Amino acid sequence: MKRLPLRSRLAILTAAAVAVAVAAVALSCWLITRQQLTEQLDTNLRLVKVGNNLARDLIRACDSPSSQVVAQPTPYTIQIVYGDGQTCTYPGKAKLTVQEGDLAVVKGTQRSSVHNTTTADSSRTEMRVVTSQLESPPGMSARGIAVSVAQPLSTIDDPLSTLAWVLLAVAGVGVLGAGGAGLLIARAGLRPVDRLTETVEHIARTEDLSVRIPVEGEDEIARLSESFNAMTAALASSRDRQQQLIADAGHELRTPLTSLRTNIELLERSEAAGRPIPPADRKALLASVKAQMTELAALIGDLQELSRPDAAPTLQVVALHEIAEAALERARLRGPDLTIRAELAPWFVRAEPVALERAVVNLLDNAVKFSPPAGSVEVRLDHGLLTVRDHGPGIPEDELPHVFERFWRSPSARSLPGSGLGLSIVARTVQQSGGEVSLRPAGGGGTVASVRLPGAATAPPAVAARAAP
Repeated sequence: MKRLPLRSRLAILTAAAVAVAVAAVALSCWLITRQQLTEQLDTNLRLVKVGNNLARDLIRACDSPSSQVVAQPTPYTIQIVYGDGQTCTYPGKAKLTVQEGDLAVVKGTQRSSVHNTTTADSSRTEMRVVTSQLESPPGMSARGIAVSVAQPLSTIDDPLSTLAWVLLAVAGVGVLGAGGAGLLIARAGLRPVDRLTETVEHIARTEDLSVRIPVEGEDEIARLSESFNAMTAALASSRDRQQQLIADAGHELRTPLTSLRTNIELLERSEAAGRPIPPADRKALLASVKAQMTELAALIGDLQELSRPDAAPTLQVVALHEIAEAALERARLRGPDLTIRAELAPWFVRAEPVALERAVVNLLDNAVKFSPPAGSVEVRLDHGLLTVRDHGPGIPEDELPHVFERFWRSPSARSLPGSGLGLSIVARTVQQSGGEVSLRPAGGGGTVASVRLPGAATAPPAVAARAAP
């Protein structure tokens, strides 16, 4: 069954469902018809009246062989039943087999009895019998007797057999018709799925993610088509971002690599020519090489951070104020001539500790990098809102929408060290922790970077217990 095509399975299941339904209806119809016919036959047998004259003549004929009863054509078998089990049957009819119900009527324990029996001859014909009490006819000796009126069950069995064959034929036609209709319906219903399959196969062959499936209606197939279109659009966007990332990374790597190659070539030519570079120039050259190596290492680290999959990070409860304090220590080392003031209120959040610390360090590095000599930086953490304010040149309004894009750098800052990936990493980390990040111009000059993370001012009991001495 599983190896069959989907449309064939649908057709078979449709035919099977119709077959079960038709079989149930046919069986119910046959049983109801049998019950109705049986009740009608019983009613007809009860309506047959055996008069005293007929009973007297019939009893006399059975008691005295010389007496005879003029037999009248009748579809019924009439039989007199005595208390000792003896019977007297209407001439021309086969004797009926006496059962316990007939004797009970003779003895008076039942008013009547309705049952099936058979004839006592070799044919053993199935009969439907109604036995009722009958007083001894006038002129006859008083003894208990009952009269049985019977008719062959073939009067209802034959119509039932005919009905069964008719229902069987109708059911067969219905099942075959349902199978054909199910196949047609399956073909029509699966046509959108065929288009979807063709599109998927086309994309697999050509890797063309621009192909879209037409969406018609609002049914499940339409929703599937919409989901597939959204998936291909997301894949296309991801591939475009990947290609853009590679292109931007190549562009950013070219500058430090070119500078490194130039400086190394200068050192190599100096050694080859036997004309050593003056000590001051050599020192400056080596310092430039070291700076370029540091810039390359930072760029590679940023690229590694951004290349991590967007899967859900491993979050845990961390103290944001402690992470900010550790980042402030690093910032003070990088800007020893700056005045960095901080007000950090306790705040606990769910985040990835290493990534969150890197994000806070990037914010502080930006503030240190753009602050003027002997300037100041204010850091404040209050109820989950971390703000970093510098007094640098600030960011123009038209550049604010681009600050979190990868490799984007303000034209005024392109001469400064950096890769343009720091704020992208900040935005990604904050969003993964369920927070928000923004930059805005500060009053009086400079920039304010704001990070809001959901959390609480007190540590959860489990964290507090671990932190306790």
